[in-house]
Amino acid sequence: MTQVPADFDRRAIPASATERKWIAEDGHEIRIIDWGDPPADVPPRGSILFMAGRGDAYEKYLESFEHWRLKGWKISAADWRGQGGSGRLGNDDATGHIDDFLLWVSDLAQVWSAFAEAREGPLVLMGHSMGGHLVLRAAIEKVLMPQPDAMVLTAPMLDVFPEHVPLFFRRGLAHLMARMGDPRRPAWGKGEKPIAMNSLRQNLLTHDATRYDDERFWRTSRPELKLGSGSWGWVRGAMDSIRAIHARGALESVDVPVLMVATDADRLVSPAAIRRAIDRLPDVEALVFGDEARHEILREVDPVRNKALAKIDDFLERRLTD
Repeated sequence: MTQVPADFDRRAIPASATERKWIAEDGHEIRIIDWGDPPADVPPRGSILFMAGRGDAYEKYLESFEHWRLKGWKISAADWRGQGGSGRLGNDDATGHIDDFLLWVSDLAQVWSAFAEAREGPLVLMGHSMGGHLVLRAAIEKVLMPQPDAMVLTAPMLDVFPEHVPLFFRRGLAHLMARMGDPRRPAWGKGEKPIAMNSLRQNLLTHDATRYDDERFWRTSRPELKLGSGSWGWVRGAMDSIRAIHARGALESVDVPVLMVATDADRLVSPAAIRRAIDRLPDVEALVFGDEARHEILREVDPVRNKALAKIDDFLERRLTD
């Protein structure tokens, strides 16, 4: 496997990358990064659009972008509307709000269309956590034009952990709480402050303390990236969208090759929901880790991360070779 050089700087945007603003149909600015071109001596593979998770910004995944670049891919990534460098939708800069996940699905469809028009194929759409949820939802809604040649989902948020309370009850409670006050108010109070970067949070995300600290660096050097709790509107939207994904026939309608990379030790999203989706998707491969991996698999310790990247590389090589 092609290795990213040991001296690669995860805390700097290289001069070969371009950060820009893209304007959605309603005028909202979406932040996008176009990573550098692949090495001239590496055969071109195609193009990847990467979408991160709730509260994320693309800065967390620079090391993975460089890995794929060295493999011959052109990579772009975008921050979701209302988080990262794509503005805010709530009452303050600390709360992640959305009224309906379909707004994000629409944004993704627009970004994907522009990306596909500007890039050469094969065209791959990747998503982590909430990003994986929205990639899958967009595929179910049939709004991705052209259709991706493959999709890769890491720790997709197909339900939240734990899920022992039935979805209909959680969804009803979320709708009630959103109606009882301003839906833009934080759903879990001060439980996740924008600057909270403690060991408990790290234990949910990754075993790698250095990679975890990369996020602290970016939140300090680019304060506009900080985000804390989701809003009750976000919770309501999440419950509605989770129900839509698991509706009868929804997953079965996805006619794109899908790779799922997940971990049974995830305590943010539901491993059981991911396994149910694996059983229902018509064309799917999976790599499921155990206790050795936490939620942010692409930011895990090297043995885990390298195994995940090798599986992704192998999947794309086999499924996209003429």
